[in-house]
Amino acid sequence: MLKNKIVSERYLNSLHLINDFKNKYSSEKPYPNIIIPNFFNEKFLNDIISEFPDLRNLEDTKSYNNKNEIKLASNDFKKFPNKIKEIFNYLNSEEFLKFLQFVTSIKEKLIADKDLNGGGLHEIKRGGLLKVHTDFNRHPTLPLDRRLNILIYLNKNWKEEYGGELQLWDKDMNSCVKKIPPLFNTLVIFSTTDFSNHGHPDPLMCPSDKSRRSLATYYYSEGRPKNEVLINKKNRTEFKDREGFNNETFKKNEIFKNFLRKFKFYQNLKDFEKRYFRSGNNKNK
Repeated sequence: MLKNKIVSERYLNSLHLINDFKNKYSSEKPYPNIIIPNFFNEKFLNDIISEFPDLRNLEDTKSYNNKNEIKLASNDFKKFPNKIKEIFNYLNSEEFLKFLQFVTSIKEKLIADKDLNGGGLHEIKRGGLLKVHTDFNRHPTLPLDRRLNILIYLNKNWKEEYGGELQLWDKDMNSCVKKIPPLFNTLVIFSTTDFSNHGHPDPLMCPSDKSRRSLATYYYSEGRPKNEVLINKKNRTEFKDREGFNNETFKKNEIFKNFLRKFKFYQNLKDFEKRYFRSGNNKNK
């Protein structure tokens, strides 16, 4: 069985842990999510790393280089190395779908996207980024609603100063609620709604010979709850301004900051006047 080969022994038959995942998932902020360290068999994931290609050398690689995203991505399953094919086959299997259905408590039947639209192999090199955004909310070719994101990080010996944390932001883009380091053998599951703002917007600071690598795949259903939908949202990735540009809190903060800047400038001007003009007048007396 693929599961016995791919999943860590700790999680193979642990109903207690899986129940914990279920209880935790729906209560997490800013929207349902869970982080599971060491979910996969370490040896198998090491083989994945060994096979992971330099995406710059693949014909089908999509290279993004703009103000919103600087990254590489490939979703041509036929050209994936064998171990990488195996893990995606498992992620698309009925067994894993049942696991997701249980953990997330999604009522509608989950459907895997075997074409890996927007998913597959992702790589970001030094200076790369992915601005905070909400994802496209419908399947590109099928009448299905996007419900879940799955990310698997492959980065060994990743240091905090490299950055690259996945940031989860609140609905109104007022604050980053959670930061998830892209550490080796970390499985991240989160609900995809019209309000699930996420990304890693700060340029990557890793050495030039390292990169931030991950596997990604998404899951769909026929229909979704109305409270996950934003009226008039187009079926596209929508990038967001981290500062909450359109909200009142941001505007008030900016007004206060401007006041402080002016006050500081005025104080500096008065200090300058005292130091040079008044001292000069005293000398002339």
